[in-house]
Amino acid sequence: MSKFVEVNDKIAEKVVEGYKKIEDGVVDGYKKIETGVVEGFGKVTDKCVEKFFAKEGETVEDAKKRLSGDK
Repeated sequence: MSKFVEVNDKIAEKVVEGYKKIEDGVVDGYKKIETGVVEGFGKVTDKCVEKFFAKEGETVEDAKKRLSGDK
């Protein structure tokens, strides 16, 4: 193999490694944001159910079941 091909292969490997690191960082960051948004939405939903739909003494889980028709 020529020296040029060897150097080109090494450069290609480093570029792929760098891309993978960036990709992993972006995906991990997205997953953290997604988890935070979903958890926040769950908290807001629970508060709305608690304040507007739950009967006195009824838990949020019981109110959600009642509202969804599940028993």
